[in-house]
Amino acid sequence: MSLLVVGLSHRSAPVSVLERASLNADGQIKLLQDTVAAEPAAEAALLATCNRIELYADVDKFHAGVAELSTLLAQHCGVGLEELTPYLYVHYEDRAAHHLFSVACGLDSMVVGEGQILGQIKDGLAKAQELHSAGRLLNDLFQQSLRVGKRAHSETGIDRAGQSLVTFGLEQLSGGADVPTWVRGRSALVIGAGSMSSLAAATLARAGVGEIVIANRTPDRAERLVQLLEEQYGQRSAEADGPYVRTRAVSMDAVPAELTRADIAVSCTGATGLVLGAETIAAALTGRPGRPDAAIAGPDDATGVSGSARTDERPLPQTSAGADDNCPLDLAAVQSGFSVMGEAAVAGMDAATLEQHAAWVDKGTVTVDRREAQRVAVEAEAELITALAATAASIGRVPESRRPEQPAGAPRPEPVLFLLDLAMPRDIDAAVHRLAGVRLVDIESLAEASADAPMAADVDQVRRIVSDEVAAFGAAQRAAHITPTVVALRTMAADVVASEIARLDGRLPGLDDKQRGEITQTVRRVVDKLLHAPTVRVKQLAAEPGGAGYADALRTLFDLDPETVASVSRAEESIEKNAKNRGPA
Repeated sequence: MSLLVVGLSHRSAPVSVLERASLNADGQIKLLQDTVAAEPAAEAALLATCNRIELYADVDKFHAGVAELSTLLAQHCGVGLEELTPYLYVHYEDRAAHHLFSVACGLDSMVVGEGQILGQIKDGLAKAQELHSAGRLLNDLFQQSLRVGKRAHSETGIDRAGQSLVTFGLEQLSGGADVPTWVRGRSALVIGAGSMSSLAAATLARAGVGEIVIANRTPDRAERLVQLLEEQYGQRSAEADGPYVRTRAVSMDAVPAELTRADIAVSCTGATGLVLGAETIAAALTGRPGRPDAAIAGPDDATGVSGSARTDERPLPQTSAGADDNCPLDLAAVQSGFSVMGEAAVAGMDAATLEQHAAWVDKGTVTVDRREAQRVAVEAEAELITALAATAASIGRVPESRRPEQPAGAPRPEPVLFLLDLAMPRDIDAAVHRLAGVRLVDIESLAEASADAPMAADVDQVRRIVSDEVAAFGAAQRAAHITPTVVALRTMAADVVASEIARLDGRLPGLDDKQRGEITQTVRRVVDKLLHAPTVRVKQLAAEPGGAGYADALRTLFDLDPETVASVSRAEESIEKNAKNRGPA
């Protein structure tokens, strides 16, 4: 077996490198085509997910194969080979099979035990089969990995050790709260309609979210996902106790507007650039009902409550200052430094009083002593200038923002918009982390959170399954490797028997058919008995680690033609390929 894998994942490379090394669908196809066209590789398959990219190949030379696969990965990913090399890992023969089987079982996933990787392995195999880049070795390897992954999930409790990346992301987004309780009744925006986005939408629907809006660049795919969600979750069951969710599809142009009303947004697209920038998110906060962006401003008092929140709790009195000026405000309650016509003065009024104040301003009947107002304003400005000078002296510069900065240690306001970025490269600008009123969970933060996650006891059982399956797969591959040699040996023996029987006919032409048949059968039995023990034993020896040399020894001892052995291998592969194309009977 000459199986080789070269790749990088969240375990070997930082997110910034993984983002740059990601490949779109066209890039994956080109990489596979170039790999099988390269001299060392006879087969190739690719496993590309949001947090890993691995190139599998059947190579005839280890060092040449590593060099070629590494170079091809760097060229197609657009990352320099010198920069990429420190993050690459290489597995060969049994270690390569062990790695893929571990990946299939979820042992190498960001969230241990998640089962979505099985679908991604299946997609990788299907793509290689479609491009005819996978031969016997990689077909057997990927199909066996799928069986191993299913066995691990069915025979152990690995599912209890982890869950899908979507579920884990929602748990992090909720701050550890019970996800069904946390999402119940909320509105969710899902950007993208691929496999991960579909999984996110279904997970949210099962958890009990009130509304799901699907946005995608291809409207048909968004509509199709909405239809699937409606069929499963769009109608209440007869018992009326199942999840019920409203669903609709929108265009990508509608995303900024949808963000102003969504509580949760999940993004997982194949875009190479950012889908949601920090400016878009900030604008969505500003446009939300209730203006949650007010939480970004500094606190107005020791409690850290923002101005808008404080005025909601302590509205200004709605009494008149006196009959002579007819102003509906209690001027004594107005903060110094503000005009009685300003925004702060009218905060908290009911509709009727606000109309009275507007009429009073329009009539221009303000009788407040303007000189007194100007004096108060000058004093307020002097205080501001003094505070600004003190700040400049302490930090060495004039603050850029005119808003008072939050004091150190002030708690961030509760988030009103929750963002889950499952794309690689990222869809949402990492700068969103700094916006108040937003909680962002992305691949990088999920990796940090999962690093300390406890491992379930079932993981040890899965590891034993992987080890057993790797041993069985290696033995089967090594035995299969020697099979063409054994077939060629038996073919040569049959040719020898046929040649000797023909010579016997020439020497004893008087033999009748019965006599000739008996002699032929006897000679064949002798040859079969002589070959039986050696061929069975050589298959057993070849199945053991390091047994690949027995095929070479057999060819040397019996002087077998290498082309004959190769033709047997090609014939067997052709038979298997035709059987797969025909499908089950």
